[in-house]
Amino acid sequence: MALTKVTKSGITDNSIDADKIEDGTIVAADIADGTITAAKLDSTLNLSTKTVTLPNTSVTSAMLAGSIANDKLANSSITVNGSSVSLGGSVSAGSIEWQTVKTSGFTAVAGEGYFCNTNGSAFTATLPASPSAGDTVAFKDYGDDFATNALTIARNGKNIQGVANDSQISTDRASVVCVFIDDTKGWLFTNESNVADLQEVLFVTATGGTVATSGNFKIHSFTGDGCFVVSSAGNSVGSDKVDYLVIAGGAGGGGCMGGGGGAGGYRESPGTASGSYTVSPLGAAPAVALPVPATTYPITVGSGGSGGGPGSEGSDGTVSTFSTITSAGGGGGGGRGPGGTGSAAAGGSGGGQRAGFNPGFGPVGGTGNTPPVSPPQGNTGGKGFDGLVITTNGGGGGGAGAVGSDSLPTPSPNGGPGGNGVSTSITGSSVTRAGGGGGGSDSGGDGSGGSGGGGASLAPTGNAGTVNTGSGGGGGSAPGNSGGAGGSGIVIIRYKFQ
Repeated sequence: MALTKVTKSGITDNSIDADKIEDGTIVAADIADGTITAAKLDSTLNLSTKTVTLPNTSVTSAMLAGSIANDKLANSSITVNGSSVSLGGSVSAGSIEWQTVKTSGFTAVAGEGYFCNTNGSAFTATLPASPSAGDTVAFKDYGDDFATNALTIARNGKNIQGVANDSQISTDRASVVCVFIDDTKGWLFTNESNVADLQEVLFVTATGGTVATSGNFKIHSFTGDGCFVVSSAGNSVGSDKVDYLVIAGGAGGGGCMGGGGGAGGYRESPGTASGSYTVSPLGAAPAVALPVPATTYPITVGSGGSGGGPGSEGSDGTVSTFSTITSAGGGGGGGRGPGGTGSAAAGGSGGGQRAGFNPGFGPVGGTGNTPPVSPPQGNTGGKGFDGLVITTNGGGGGGAGAVGSDSLPTPSPNGGPGGNGVSTSITGSSVTRAGGGGGGSDSGGDGSGGSGGGGASLAPTGNAGTVNTGSGGGGGSAPGNSGGAGGSGIVIIRYKFQ
């Protein structure tokens, strides 16, 4: 009869030793799956010596025909760092596998380390999504370039050091190991080396005006008075400055063969604080982006000046302001009044001079960049001309990008064209603004408005400058006609928000 079970009571203590079991007697097929449990063994399994130790004796590997397969064991795997590993398998526990050098943005994988070469440009390393406790990622400055081009560590939805912000390493030769702990603290930095200035990334946060988004940048446009309210000043790692465009109101054109109105003062930052975009020539140094500590910044948007009536000069535009930046209103165009009065006015850009200086050209138009700032906020207006029996014309108003033209007595008599405006892409697309108004003429040769919204001189009344461009109005044409009104200004603020 086959032996089906040997009970514990049937075996005398210490009666089974190595001599009692012939080598190769117990084979895997003799053991039912899941039979050998911890309760069946009265001691421990020593994996290093492959020996099962029983009281005062042992069963060695030499007594077993081959190995005991995993499926013969009730528990055939172990758990390492949250992962199940079969007996006989292998796993890397707590080590970092270093990867080839990274030179552009990438998403990290748990258990890997990355040498990051930012010599060409700064980039972002994104931490793994849905990490588990104990997941580890490491970063190291490859070529001593982090101080020039920082490495940003993007949190990918989890906290970093307990804060819902990305982090940035901006110290040469820096290295850091990031270990995920839980959803409260998220990723914690361990084994930090040369990262004294490691800090969370904070961005400017603000409200006010009409808000648009272009990539990583917010754009606030004010077409009338309002407030730019900053609730977070950000920091230098994220953003703590804003770019701006501040244009004052354009002036009105003079009446009755008057000069064109001057454009409102045009002031712009270099665009360095909010990404790469094309700025106007007036955004050159020493213009700078502005820091914005958390507070409320009143915004003033200048109104356009009214056009001069018959024989009167145009009214000046009014100032636009943001923070420490003030742009002067455009200077009114000269008007040909009784006795030759009504000269052009100075301003952000000067008004065009009137006709009526018998005979020939009159003096230069109104002076631009008044009061003076650097870079200059505008240009001077053009001269008027009185030809007595030939023609009488006003000069063009100054624009942000060019002086107003003198009136043209020959060969085709007409009022002087307004000075051209300038363009910027601060809103994400190129727009030209702040053109001067065209000079009036009694011969029908009306002066054209400068690019960017300057009003032309057209009978019976000069054209108005385009609203929210700060452009000047056109001068009045034939005797008895009025000048056009200037266009209102605008204030635009741009910053990085993520």
